[in-house]
Amino acid sequence: MTHSMKTFSFSDTSLAKISEILTHYPAERKASAVLPLLDLAQRDSDGWLPTPAMEAVAALLEMPFIRVYEVASFYTMFNLKPVGKYHLQVCGTTPCWLRGAEDIMGACKKNLGIEKGGTTEDGLFTLSEFECLGACVNAPVVQINDDYVEDLTPDKMIEVLEKLKQGESIPKGSQIGRQCSKAVDSADKKNGAASC
Repeated sequence: MTHSMKTFSFSDTSLAKISEILTHYPAERKASAVLPLLDLAQRDSDGWLPTPAMEAVAALLEMPFIRVYEVASFYTMFNLKPVGKYHLQVCGTTPCWLRGAEDIMGACKKNLGIEKGGTTEDGLFTLSEFECLGACVNAPVVQINDDYVEDLTPDKMIEVLEKLKQGESIPKGSQIGRQCSKAVDSADKKNGAASC
């Protein structure tokens, strides 16, 4: 994978969304739309923000490039270097750590043959550690692109990885059938969890 992109242009779909997004802000405050525009630029750039994409956002919002770069480099949801098709973000905060996040990270490293921060040679997976995905009750949690995969074990994580390698869809949310953040007890396991 290359770490540079010489040109960038928003997709027609993104341009339509940008027009709609900008209606939510007074014209003199359109720089406030920097976060949603950076998100669209990242989606149009295969999951990362090359310099030309940030420059396009700056031009649309009539703001200095450095201000856009400051925002992009501050928020962890923006990637300043290429990521794989599947960006695996393993939560490493205390609740996930207590419930086995290190084992999940270890399973990913072993299965994919990469270290934290690495990308597989085929460009399919990037492995990152993330601080608090905010789904603590369903720990351990991994965010894969926009989706959460929760209540993981190392074996379940490997199942997820193998499905993704084969191009199959994966179940999102709890991997043990938990409904939302409902507590899991023996009655739930026996009778099935009630929906929220």
